Amino acid sequence: MATVKTGSVRRRRRPEEAEREILDAAEELLREARFSALTVDELMSRTGLSRASFYVYFRDRHHLIMRLTERIGGELFEMSERWLRGSGDPVEDARAAVEGVAVVYAEHGPVLRAIAEAASHDHEVETIYHALIERFIVATSTRIEEQIAAGRIKPLDPRQTARTLVWMNERYLLETLGRLPQEPVDRVVETLWMVWVRALYLQVP
Repeated sequence: MATVKTGSVRRRRRPEEAEREILDAAEELLREARFSALTVDELMSRTGLSRASFYVYFRDRHHLIMRLTERIGGELFEMSERWLRGSGDPVEDARAAVEGVAVVYAEHGPVLRAIAEAASHDHEVETIYHALIERFIVATSTRIEEQIAAGRIKPLDPRQTARTLVWMNERYLLETLGRLPQEPVDRVVETLWMVWVRALYLQVP
């Protein structure tokens, strides 16, 4: 089990605590530098764990990025489900989902931007990152199909519409909340919500 020195005493950690500490350190590093600068030595120097502890929890840097992407992606999905699984007014559910996603990007945007930039020249990172985007596309396409069947959205191509909207979201959020200084979150929310509602529900908020 991982340990850390506190003075002359080594404090034991539960495995989930040690893994979380490494992931938190990776987020901190990626806010400051590109993925190429993320070395095991640099990463572990930001924790109270030994270098060898890294390999207890992660195979390599790409496995670390996969776990970090999964962690942030889980937060994004939790917020998105306000519309993906909403049972109320879909227009208001869409706003709630956009607000939640924007809050996650406001916190993790620079990290997601670093991962997205790495995906442009690292095949393994690209595979990890695109898997997250594809998950959103599939879920959005399914929701659009349900809304078409319910008569709330006029017939259109669910897959291609979802693909367009999700990638638009990704680029816009990275440009507005993935770099510093960030755009005002309320402006980002208002813009994205209007685009989604006009595209799907043919309404002007």
